[in-house]
Amino acid sequence: METTMTTAVPKLTTLHPRISSNSFSLRFSLTFPAKKTALVKHTCSPSHIPLRVSASSQSQAAAEATKVSSIPSEMKACVYGEYGGVEVLKFDDNVSVPEVKEDQVLIKVVAAALNPVDAKRRQGKFKATDSPLPTVPGYDVAGVVVKVGNQVKELKEGDAVYGNINEKALEGPKQSGSLAEYTAVEEKLLALKPKNLDFIQAAGLPLAIETAYEGLERTGFSAGKSILVLNGAGGVGSLVIQLAKHVFGASRIAATSSTGKLELLKSLGADLAIDYTKENFEDLPEKFDVVYDAIGQCDKAVKVVKEGGSVVALTGAVTPPGFRFVVTSNGNTLKTLNPYLESGKIKPVVDPKGPFTFSQVAEAFSYIETNRATGKVVIHPIP
Repeated sequence: METTMTTAVPKLTTLHPRISSNSFSLRFSLTFPAKKTALVKHTCSPSHIPLRVSASSQSQAAAEATKVSSIPSEMKACVYGEYGGVEVLKFDDNVSVPEVKEDQVLIKVVAAALNPVDAKRRQGKFKATDSPLPTVPGYDVAGVVVKVGNQVKELKEGDAVYGNINEKALEGPKQSGSLAEYTAVEEKLLALKPKNLDFIQAAGLPLAIETAYEGLERTGFSAGKSILVLNGAGGVGSLVIQLAKHVFGASRIAATSSTGKLELLKSLGADLAIDYTKENFEDLPEKFDVVYDAIGQCDKAVKVVKEGGSVVALTGAVTPPGFRFVVTSNGNTLKTLNPYLESGKIKPVVDPKGPFTFSQVAEAFSYIETNRATGKVVIHPIP
């Protein structure tokens, strides 16, 4: 017989560091004080001040995640029952824990991350192919396996994993996503979490790094080629720069950002950091083999691509020879890239305004919809 478990929210230790526009934190970790407070059901209103969490090791996060005496039948989750703005987001303490299919594992969620597709889905931009409402949002997850289906071959209970839970981002994404205590995911979509990364860092990677990698592969990018990355400080762009340099062997990397993020671009591997508030990249004298447009300026991007080159357009109108693709979640991609992450050659970038607490989900959504985030917007702890 299943036992319903009531989980208290870990109390966060608030720090108040000075965050300059030129410095971005690449690592966060956690502290769980002994005293805990109860989570009450309420609207996810964006009225909280973002918190930074204090230092601790990833092993403590794993220990917290695995304190599951039995898997409950119900869980806490962020839910919306209609499409719309952030006001449709609600907390519900009585959402059914998803059933685990034969090829799936059940994950106790430690951290989750938001992506632009989460906002577009909530707004009903692809309702024709969406799963039925109500929806627990969230694609990206990092957590601990607490149950495995009988066809699961490699993963086992206690494994720390990360992944993008939806194989096809726009075609029937899961009704029960990662912004909940538990989520069920196919084994093939997951990989073991890189040992050197904490759950917060890992949660921000899957969809963005899979998008960056697949886009570069689709262009036929290879050693010796040049690339211009538009929105190089964003979730996808920051990873395109690093993958192009360390995995694909780019000969030259240019990237755009606002003034305060130029040094970040250089630290990630950009040879040329372009301040879009002062320069028009389309007026550059040089052309590039590939332009990776992660902001929606394909009409300008095509002006700086070499003849026979490629333009990847993730959002906005597509101008030939630009093309768009929808990422396919693939745990093998994460496994391929794990050595680069574990060696430190590729670094996750977590926005310094975060991680956002579970009660700040609406605020996190509002922030990502400004298109001003640096790296990834991560939610932790959950719930």
